[in-house]
Amino acid sequence: MFKLPDLPYDAAALEPHMSAATLNTHHGKHHAAYIKNMNAALAERSDPPDTVEGVVQLAVRENNKKLFNNAAQSWNHGFFWESLTPTPQGDPQGDLKLALEKAFGSIADFREQFKTQGAGHFASGWVWLVSDKSGVVKLVDLHDADTPIVEIGTTPLLVCDVWEHAYYIDYKNERPRFLAAFIEQLANWRFAEAQYDAARKGEGGWKFPT
Repeated sequence: MFKLPDLPYDAAALEPHMSAATLNTHHGKHHAAYIKNMNAALAERSDPPDTVEGVVQLAVRENNKKLFNNAAQSWNHGFFWESLTPTPQGDPQGDLKLALEKAFGSIADFREQFKTQGAGHFASGWVWLVSDKSGVVKLVDLHDADTPIVEIGTTPLLVCDVWEHAYYIDYKNERPRFLAAFIEQLANWRFAEAQYDAARKGEGGWKFPT
């Protein structure tokens, strides 16, 4: 059975941009519930996969929406915690910086498109920065539990959760302010850069802890 991974930082470490109350609720209740529900569904099987990535792929093959929702949300949240950092990192660096400038014109333009795309996403979902094997980056916003790890040749680099439970305690209905805080203060560019290197090497990048 899978366990809820610990946060990579203290629950209060992201304040004032994301409160301990938000993290304790989001991680300790929402993420924990997805893990619990996924484990309950897998307990009925004689040969469950031994990775969350494998569970997601199994759910896709079987068109098992309930299993997919809980497994994908378990994975997406694990990746989201890694996409956050308590230490502002300024701009992305190195090859990722060059790729973003090529795709969006400048880092400032990238940030503006990120905020616009996230604010325009209707209802629940995620805003992902992804790369293909050739190093071409793009933004995609996906609904509900959808995740880019089901797309062959696509590697997620960074993600922001735009379900209301991700920001409502701190920002109420002001999603644009939350998106600005994420992309300007909380984004873990060192993690994204490592993911970008993995994408171009065909290594797959971050895996859910087992």
